[in-house]
Amino acid sequence: MMDLWATVPYYTAYLSKALLADGVDVQVGSITYYLHTDCFSGRGIQVEPGLLDVVGRFELPKLPRSILKLGEAMLNLMALVVRFGISPPDVIHVQYLPMLRWKLPLDFWFLAYCRWRGARIVLTVHDLMPHDTAERYKATFLELYQRVDAIICHSDHIKRRLGEEFAVSAEKIAVIPHGPFFYDLEDRGSAETLAEFDLREDEPMVLWQGIIFPYKGIDLLLEAWQMVEASGSRARLLVVGTGAPELLAQIREQVEQLDLQRVGLHFRFISTEELVALYRAADVVVYPYRAITTSGALATGLALGKCIVASDLPVFREILTDGESALLTAAGDPAALGRALMEATQDVGLRGRMSQQVKEMKFGDNSWLTIAEKTAAIYTLLQHPSVI
Repeated sequence: MMDLWATVPYYTAYLSKALLADGVDVQVGSITYYLHTDCFSGRGIQVEPGLLDVVGRFELPKLPRSILKLGEAMLNLMALVVRFGISPPDVIHVQYLPMLRWKLPLDFWFLAYCRWRGARIVLTVHDLMPHDTAERYKATFLELYQRVDAIICHSDHIKRRLGEEFAVSAEKIAVIPHGPFFYDLEDRGSAETLAEFDLREDEPMVLWQGIIFPYKGIDLLLEAWQMVEASGSRARLLVVGTGAPELLAQIREQVEQLDLQRVGLHFRFISTEELVALYRAADVVVYPYRAITTSGALATGLALGKCIVASDLPVFREILTDGESALLTAAGDPAALGRALMEATQDVGLRGRMSQQVKEMKFGDNSWLTIAEKTAAIYTLLQHPSVI
């Protein structure tokens, strides 16, 4: 299981745990996740990056951390080349190849070497291409999708795009849903944990949480929230997450320009305990994305049974039903988003019905076990095509 930079650590950890439970012999090629150092060990997983696992154990400024992670990754790749030269794995399941964005061919060389040694390559598509980069990496990802033996994506919509835009044959692609995160954590000390967020029981709370990127539509959300405040609503919006300093500055400036009074900005990494407490306390969780390949944040909202307001995007429509399990609004339309947020925050009965619909979808351990079974079937098919 290859995620050498711990780019999608929670997905890697939850999937690997489920595969181990399904009887698959999994070695997790990753490093310690610096923002949550027991992300893997807390789920009974020992990482095996190749040679070094040092950088992730310390909190460092972004630039030095990136430079050190690059050096560590190169050493780990060389160590894996030696190891696989002696005993190659049957399958390498790639979760992320961060060096592709830097036009460094090392990841491609490594995959080519592994295939030469007899390993089959499976790739999970978390992003069709890096978001907010237009067509800049189209040729790189076109080459990547042609080089691997099988591709896992999380929706039929992305499968169609892989075929139409990247000429990937349908037989090479498996659609396996994205599993939920954090459903397995206890809700410990919520009141104390949430004290700094200034929440009140008589004020409905709307939550946006995640890593901040332009495609996730916080600017649209703030425009929509202006309508909510103008209506006299006592609801409160929390925006919780981290991102590039220039984006955070833009959000702060927009809050001031719109004179928003009921918005809390918490621009920092939050612990998993805080995250679970926030989700459980939220009356509504909102996903105003302009575009999406898959969403771990949505999976968390589903796992914790929340009332959801989201953009009406194809990937979301495959999971959510407008008016039943969520309120879906046209992507990029702050007025429609504002109306949906007013409806959700004002109607307690609606929130209860939608939350119940989401809970009945039963996201949790069983979801990951099903995902593991389908993933293991792909491994078997690649090794023994006549078995399936």
